[in-house]
Amino acid sequence: MKRILIFSLAYYPNTVGGAEVALKEITDRIAPEEISFDMVTLRFDSTLPKFERIGNVNIYRIGFAAKHPQIGDLSRFPLSFNKYLFPFIGFLKARSLHRKNPYDGIWAMMANYAGFAALFFKMRFPKVPYLLTLQEGDPIEYIKERVQSVYALFEKIFMRADLIQTISHYLAGFARDMRYTGPLEVIPNAVNVAHFSQTYSTEELFALKQKLGKATDDVFVITTSRLVKKNAVDEVIRALPLLDRRVKFVVLGIGPDEATLRALADELKVSDRVKFMRQVSHDEMPKYLAVSEIFIRPSRSEGLGNSFLEAMAAGLPVIATSVGGIPDFLFDPEKNPDREPTGLFCKVDDPESIATQVKRLLDDSALRARLVANGKKLVTENYDWNLIATQMRERVFAQLLK
Repeated sequence: MKRILIFSLAYYPNTVGGAEVALKEITDRIAPEEISFDMVTLRFDSTLPKFERIGNVNIYRIGFAAKHPQIGDLSRFPLSFNKYLFPFIGFLKARSLHRKNPYDGIWAMMANYAGFAALFFKMRFPKVPYLLTLQEGDPIEYIKERVQSVYALFEKIFMRADLIQTISHYLAGFARDMRYTGPLEVIPNAVNVAHFSQTYSTEELFALKQKLGKATDDVFVITTSRLVKKNAVDEVIRALPLLDRRVKFVVLGIGPDEATLRALADELKVSDRVKFMRQVSHDEMPKYLAVSEIFIRPSRSEGLGNSFLEAMAAGLPVIATSVGGIPDFLFDPEKNPDREPTGLFCKVDDPESIATQVKRLLDDSALRARLVANGKKLVTENYDWNLIATQMRERVFAQLLK
């Protein structure tokens, strides 16, 4: 049995995003007799134990904590100080664990504060192989600007890695741009296809439509997004006045921009057409997709975009922007005439372009059906977690631990 230590700023059941889902889906599919995983992560919630086992991962939680903190509490002292401390207290905890039972490899989830902790560990224990996974969704220039004061040290997060795995070719370019010259594997995140393609009874769907106030002729355009600038939820709201009033916008997600987005909907007099559903559980999300007609996220930046793949698995046509890792899986019939189309591209920061593509899907049922069929086929054949976990085992962990 081999032992790998993971550095991750967050993990279940705290705030969970694509990176945390990937960690759990991959480690759950690897037998403990083959690889045993430990993880150092932030605690945040004082009701959570400092140690517990979740799936195939032993979780060691560190840092400041408060009882049942809300999302806003994470940006206030003392919880906001956790990420700045993590490179140091994460390294110290890892060093202690390593001395008791040495690790065969370490794994940093993203080149953030967790990456700094992994770098410090690698500098102290240079013979332990170091894997870096890139899942960043923010614009690369924005990331570089934020680390200006420690840029030389930030570069070393990449340069000292023995192996880098990225979820898109866009992020692979980021790794090379940061002067990494070693082996690199592009393996995307995946989707629980069975979960997102499940069917519901007529009664269940009717009840949800009633809850959402969906009239017979209403068209639901839906997004599952953190409410932050990069996901451009504001641009969809700006597009609503250009669309028929029967088009409504369903927003699943929370984030710091919620108040600003609600104010924008009021200002444009479309607040009655925007349904902020806030945090919806992973179990319930497919049902919301099932009562909707179109998925959209006109991202300003994107590492990959799992939400698009989930929507494809659920059988929705997708509208997105051609940024970051999205072109790895979304092929527009006009921009990619040599590929089977899986979605439509709209322009960045362009409400008129969004409205045009929504109208196009509503007016062309044949195109809509073609995108749905191709999208579902693409996800099923290339983005299933069982397939991705196998690729991680054979192409990444085998190479890291050899």
